[in-house]
Amino acid sequence: MAIVNRTPDSFHDKGATFGLDRAVEASLAAVADGADWVDVGGVPFGRGPVVELAEELDRIVPLVAAIRAASDVVISVDTFSARVAEAALAAGADVVNDTSGLWDPDMAGAVAAGGGHLVLTHSLTPPRTPHPSPRYDDVVDTVVAHLRSRIETALAAGVPFEHLIVDPGHDLNKNTLHSLELTRRLGEVAELGPPVLVALSNKDFIGETLDRTQYERLEGSLASAVVSIVNGARIVRVHDVRASVAAVRMTEAILGWREPAWLKHNM
Repeated sequence: MAIVNRTPDSFHDKGATFGLDRAVEASLAAVADGADWVDVGGVPFGRGPVVELAEELDRIVPLVAAIRAASDVVISVDTFSARVAEAALAAGADVVNDTSGLWDPDMAGAVAAGGGHLVLTHSLTPPRTPHPSPRYDDVVDTVVAHLRSRIETALAAGVPFEHLIVDPGHDLNKNTLHSLELTRRLGEVAELGPPVLVALSNKDFIGETLDRTQYERLEGSLASAVVSIVNGARIVRVHDVRASVAAVRMTEAILGWREPAWLKHNM
């Protein structure tokens, strides 16, 4: 799952794909590098200037339409707004990636009406609001219980179970020890049933663990992705598509899920 953001202040690319042409180019390049789907966003998760609904729509809808016109890749939209989700699905998106955990009470209904898939994420606070020093008796138990309640809410709104995806929300209202434990015990999240998405790429828990700055976290991101797959993840949200695809495909081959690209050695 390749990340492409049409924001001037995004976490990782710092606005490199803010322009529509650059965002479309980056999306299609990710597909060429092996991405199975592209996740596009118009509002950063972290704090920053307010992005009005009209602006978010203007950032998202033309990008979704342009990608869909050029490719049959899966398109997901990273938004916590039901209005944006509705418009994006109508423009050709397949999935709504709601990192707020259904903060908008109309979100699940909008996804159900649009026939899309829905990512349910563990997150504690309103969108773009910090949650300093979070405390959990057992972070995995808390995350699983929260996601189970989100599943029930989505089902009640008419989203089919087979259209649901769950994300434990690494680093979202969690410290490094919480994120490491979630990765180690990811199998307990997978037991909920829907496919598990992990958004690990270049996150702070990797930087703190390895003492690496934001742009020195590739190896840690790849290791975290591999361990997550072994422990039940089926979707990996990444910035570095080419390296991540290689790591994922190698993991799949070792696990017996993918045939080698070719066979010659000692054959």
